[in-house]
Amino acid sequence: MQELKPVKEGKVREIYDNGDSLIMVATDRISCFDVILNNTVTGKGKVLTKMSEFWFDYTKDIIPNHMISTDTADMPEFFRQPRFDGNSMLCRKLDMLPVECIVRGYITGSGWASYVKDGTVCGIKLPEGLKESDKLPEAIYTPSTKAEIGDHDENISYEQSVDYLEKRFPGKGEEYASKLRDYTLALYKKCADYALTKGIIIADTKFEFGLDEEGNIVLGDEMLTPDSSRFWPADVYEPGHSQPSFDKQFARDWLKSNEGHDWTLPEDVVEKTIAIYHKGYELLTGNKI
Repeated sequence: MQELKPVKEGKVREIYDNGDSLIMVATDRISCFDVILNNTVTGKGKVLTKMSEFWFDYTKDIIPNHMISTDTADMPEFFRQPRFDGNSMLCRKLDMLPVECIVRGYITGSGWASYVKDGTVCGIKLPEGLKESDKLPEAIYTPSTKAEIGDHDENISYEQSVDYLEKRFPGKGEEYASKLRDYTLALYKKCADYALTKGIIIADTKFEFGLDEEGNIVLGDEMLTPDSSRFWPADVYEPGHSQPSFDKQFARDWLKSNEGHDWTLPEDVVEKTIAIYHKGYELLTGNKI
């Protein structure tokens, strides 16, 4: 069996070249505040992959996506090892667009901090009198630049995203920027409406898109996972403070309130984190992993 090495490693994912396709492996690593923690969260990669698979299937009527298969039988022999079972996705190759497409339906996190400061989120003026975790009158699109590992993504306005893409794809900046915005908002609306029927609020999320060989925009990377989104239980939703969640916010909160952690979570926090991931998946899909 030929030993394969990833051609690219992100904070959580490993990408393998498979000739005319890619294999994306979601590891059990966890990152918070753009730092890869020393712990792994066993089984997390499977949840991320199964969640993306669910949403890719659910939204293929809005935009095509890069998923080909999550069955390791469709992949080279190297991926038929237990460590790749359930956490690997065979994908189309795309020329990724260097913008993180963030959509916010509720005001929380860095958006709330910005609103408290000057009434705006990423330069967008919001109504006065909002409380933390309030639902916004309508979802807002707040893109950011895609950072390399170790750097922070930088929030940009929609207008800046036009210029940013124009420099990289001359003559296409306006077209790509507007399509990214429109796809992002359409995907969020469909998925947030669905999630609400399952008792989950999708407060915010991010998507990434790329171009296929014909120049069409295709949805790539991961989709609406606990790593890329804030999922809140709707039954205890109460604006005015932060919300409990089905994502890595639990781990983030522990790090924030425990100085000198050296980017290491205690075992009970790790176990609680994976239990939260599983609960979110089960509620949204009706399936267990």
